[in-house]
Amino acid sequence: MASQDYGCEGLIVSQDGPVVTARLDRPNGNPMSMAVCGALAHLLGSPPEGAHVLVIAAAGPQFCMGRDRGASDPGGLMSEAEALIGLNQALERTSLVTVARVQGHAAGFGAGLAALCDVAVAVRRAQFSFPEARINLAPAVVLGWLPRIVGRRAAFWLTATAEPVEGDNLVDLGLVNEIVEDEAALDDAVRRRVETLVAVKPRVHAEIRAMLRDFEGVPSDKVYAMAGARLVVGSQRRTE
Repeated sequence: MASQDYGCEGLIVSQDGPVVTARLDRPNGNPMSMAVCGALAHLLGSPPEGAHVLVIAAAGPQFCMGRDRGASDPGGLMSEAEALIGLNQALERTSLVTVARVQGHAAGFGAGLAALCDVAVAVRRAQFSFPEARINLAPAVVLGWLPRIVGRRAAFWLTATAEPVEGDNLVDLGLVNEIVEDEAALDDAVRRRVETLVAVKPRVHAEIRAMLRDFEGVPSDKVYAMAGARLVVGSQRRTE
């Protein structure tokens, strides 16, 4: 797969067998442009043939320091919101397993990009923050997903104060899976996790992701009814 098939200015995409890498590469901290949002959502929604795992990485010292804020009129602002929401939904609905390689700070939508991946590994120096309150803005898109991961109280504090989170606290809050000391260890940890993931059939991971999504918020009796039906189907597909 050539990078131009899915990438765009600021997003470099490559594939090595079942592993696709999407690398953010924009000046001033890799802010997400609407074009990058759209390209990444397209990659997640219509992955290349044979793809199983998507690694989201970034060039430079920072992972992603938020997003471009170009619109000021209601129509433009709504278009930007729809692009951001579309990427979040693509991260939730994709058949790919997503892995974030976080080599530096992540802010606002950048923190969400990492946190919404199935797996995230970060270096110890990396800070996650939600700084919108400092520009007199309540982060509506962030609050659509953050309480599900960190809980209501932590979501309030993080967004109301814009205080950064780093180190082991990122793991404790569920924003990342693992903290490592430096970029060499980061590459090793990401490689190890990807190798573990590709040893399992993609269909199984797709079914796990779908059930995690579909079971969320459903009463337990209905969950078990849904689970029973899916277990029967899954058992019959084991040899595929």
